[in-house]
Amino acid sequence: MSQDSNNNHIMSTYAPMDVTFDHGEGSYLWDQNGKQYLDALAGISVCGLGHAHPAVTQAISEQAGKLIHTSNLYNIKNQQQLADALCAASGLDRVFFSNSGAEANEAAIKMARLYGHSRDIAIPTIIVMENSFHGRTMATLTATGNRKVQAGFEPLVQGFVRAPFDDIEAIQNIASNNNDIVAVMLEPIQGEGGIRVPDADYLSAIRQICDDNDWLLILDEIQTGMGRTGKWFAFQHTDIKPDIMTLAKSLANGVPIGACVAQESVASLMKPGSHGSTFGGNPLSCAAALAVVDTIKREQLIDNAVEMGAYIRQALHEAFDGDESVTEIRGQGLMLGIELKDNCTALVQEGLTQGILFSVQSDNTIRLLPPINLSRTEADELIDKITRLITQFAQKLAA
Repeated sequence: MSQDSNNNHIMSTYAPMDVTFDHGEGSYLWDQNGKQYLDALAGISVCGLGHAHPAVTQAISEQAGKLIHTSNLYNIKNQQQLADALCAASGLDRVFFSNSGAEANEAAIKMARLYGHSRDIAIPTIIVMENSFHGRTMATLTATGNRKVQAGFEPLVQGFVRAPFDDIEAIQNIASNNNDIVAVMLEPIQGEGGIRVPDADYLSAIRQICDDNDWLLILDEIQTGMGRTGKWFAFQHTDIKPDIMTLAKSLANGVPIGACVAQESVASLMKPGSHGSTFGGNPLSCAAALAVVDTIKREQLIDNAVEMGAYIRQALHEAFDGDESVTEIRGQGLMLGIELKDNCTALVQEGLTQGILFSVQSDNTIRLLPPINLSRTEADELIDKITRLITQFAQKLAA
C-alpha cells in the first residue's frame, strides 16, 4: 500500500514508491509479495555490505544483548576502538560521532567557524559548491547547492559563498575578493548532483589554495567513504589530506551513525561543552561500524569495488558505444552514473517493475550504488537489467 497523507500518520516529507520490502540478503531485497529485486542503490549508499550481512547481524545482536546506550558522559569502549580505526584508515587524528551525515557536517561547519573566530574573523565564511548536497538541517541545506532543498526555509544561514564544482579559477577569484573565507567544503565526487567526478588534479589544487590562504579543507565523504570508490576514502585517490572529513551512510551498514574526523590542529579547538550528541557513538552503532570496518578489511572489499566498478563501466561502454541516447558513463569504484540525453525519471518505476533498484539524479542520470561486496554474477545481472531498461527507453522515445 502506498503512503498517502490522507490515510496515515506519517508526514508527507517523502513520496515513497508503491512497494514495501519484507527482508533482504546480500544484494537482494524481497517485497511483501515475495518478488525479488537486485538492490543497485543499497539504501542510497548505506548498505555497503548488502542486507543482513552475518558479521553485522552478529555484532548488533551481541551488543544489543549487553548494552545499547549509556551516555557520552562516560567512556565508551566501542567508540574509542572505532575512532582508532577511522584515524588509522584516514591519517587524521580525532573523531566526533553523531547520528547522521547532516549532523557530521554541522560539526564540521561549527569547527570551521571556531577556526575563523580564533583568527579574529568576524563572519567566518565557507566556500561551497553548486549542485552539492550536505544535508537538510538549516546550516547544511544552506551549504547544499540545490535551490529545491532550500525553498521555503528562508532565511538561510549566513556565512557561505558558492562556486561552480570543478572550477579552480572560481575559487581563486573568491580568494582574491573575500577576506572572510575560512574553509572550502565539498564532496570529492558529487552524488546527489549526478555522480560528477572532477578533474584528477582538482582536489590537489584546492588543497594548495587552502594552504596558501590558511583555509581549512572540508571533504564530505558521506556518500564516497568506506570503500565505495575503491579507496577507504575518495581523497586517497590523490596525494592530499583534508583538515576535516565527514562520514555516515555505509559506516554502520544501516545503523544510524555519523562521524566528523579532523586533524589535531582543528580538533583541538573543540572543548567539553562546545558540541555534543545524546546518541552519537553509542555502543550499538559503534559495534555495527566496527563490524563493517573489519569485514571490509577481511573480505578485501575495497579491491572488489575497484574490480567490479571497472567491469561494469567497461560493459556499459561496450553496450552503448555509438548510442546517442547515452551522453556519458562516469564514476569511480562502485559509484556509477549513466547520463542520458533525455529526462529518464520514469525509469525508476520501470526498474522497480523489472526487479532492479536505482535512482535518477538531475532528471537524466541513472545513479548506481550497489553493495561493495557485489559478485561477478550480480554485476552481470545489473548490467543486463540496466542495458535492457535504457535500450527499451530509447526505443520508446524514438517510436
